[in-house]
Amino acid sequence: MPISPSSAAQAAREVVALRLRDIRKSAGLTVVELASQCGWHHAKTSRIENALTAPSAKDIRAWAAACQVAEQAEDLIAQSLNAESMYREWRHQLRRGMKQLQDSVVEFFHETSLFRIYSSTMVPGLLQTEGYAAALLSNIADFRDIPINDGAAAAAARVDRSRIIHEPGHHFVMVIEEAVLYSQLGDADAMAAQLGYLLTSGALPQVSLGIVPMATPGRSQWPIETFHVYDDTLVSVEFLSAEVNITQPSEIVLYLKAFERLRNMAVYGGDARALIVKAIDALR
Repeated sequence: MPISPSSAAQAAREVVALRLRDIRKSAGLTVVELASQCGWHHAKTSRIENALTAPSAKDIRAWAAACQVAEQAEDLIAQSLNAESMYREWRHQLRRGMKQLQDSVVEFFHETSLFRIYSSTMVPGLLQTEGYAAALLSNIADFRDIPINDGAAAAAARVDRSRIIHEPGHHFVMVIEEAVLYSQLGDADAMAAQLGYLLTSGALPQVSLGIVPMATPGRSQWPIETFHVYDDTLVSVEFLSAEVNITQPSEIVLYLKAFERLRNMAVYGGDARALIVKAIDALR
């Protein structure tokens, strides 16, 4: 059965809920007693412990104080905030336009040393030309009925933030499926320019661009959702409705395992350039 993209976030909420319940039980308090000390109805305690309601920072501090473990409150608050930030719907992220979303990650990109990116559907954002990005982001705005369709401005901001690939102190390992080269966004000229840029940017010493050929026999890893691994601390997974941010070490290891399998199936250098040239020729 398919797993909802929000399941990882829900699992994180349940971990916080279980920890709060364990703290209450260790303190020897019943649900009603804890609620009384915190000044709320006992039903709220049950909702929090069953991960039906996310506790606020104030709730967690009151809970920890009632259980005489006030020193654990800040750690619990951080864990709870992380759970709530894991699942971020695009409609909320894009409500102020797409340019704002591009600008919001600039500082984070500068703080990241190693980027690992796998894309099964499109050219990675860090390697997109302005024409390709404008076509993509305008399509997204239309599809999501975003009131502020700033696709052109967002594309310019995306290209501007992508200058990081030319700055020292960063390394980029990117793997794409060959099908990406044939998924045309914009007109033929825009797509040709995009493919041409892959030829030049893929040759940069700090960029490793691998392409998994469509004819790869006996694949050891099937094509999966687009994901980004930032250093070894965060995985960002893109779904149609939302972005899921993963920080759980065991889950990060799983994505790194998949990335290594995909990376090992890809071709590089002259073989990768030959695939790109073939896709350019197909546009004529």
